Amino acid sequence: MTTGLALFDTAIGRCGIAWGEHRLLGVQLPEANDEATRARLRKKAHAAQDATLPPDIERACTAMTSLLDGNASDLSFIELDMTYIPDFNRGVYDIAREIAPGETLTYGDIALRLGNKLLSQAVGKALGQNPFPIVIPCHRVVAANGKTGGFSANGGVATKFRMLAIERAKIAGRRQEEAPMLFEPELSVAPRRRRS
Repeated sequence: MTTGLALFDTAIGRCGIAWGEHRLLGVQLPEANDEATRARLRKKAHAAQDATLPPDIERACTAMTSLLDGNASDLSFIELDMTYIPDFNRGVYDIAREIAPGETLTYGDIALRLGNKLLSQAVGKALGQNPFPIVIPCHRVVAANGKTGGFSANGGVATKFRMLAIERAKIAGRRQEEAPMLFEPELSVAPRRRRS
């Protein structure tokens, strides 16, 4: 299978995308620099080489960019290659993918939907292994009582807050205006650069 990868500019920095046969193999949130982003992406798609975006993958990048510009973009059309994803993780990702922009669920909410509140920690672990951030919006899953929970992307919880702030998220039933941690100055939108 031919696989490609490319970086694309968003409001949070240069993200990466890897694909094969019209399905995504991975999405990478920005790392400290382009090479670090490419290196993390290659862990998700080992044989991927820099390539020009095919039209369907370019459409996916455009939709993710729009979402990170604060638009309520629908990403459900993006096909994901789940071949090597464990069944439990797939179940978590299916639920997380249904969370609309600006909304959140808790780890416990997802655990209950899977049938057992005691699965909350396993839900968190699965989300930490998410190979498709943005498309599978793990940033929209928070801990109980509006606490953030973890976030494995570069920048950690600050990146999570930034993404939630862009989406004007409701956290624990509150609007972002009532969640001052979403307004930290370092969460401002980064300037965009060109695609490569």
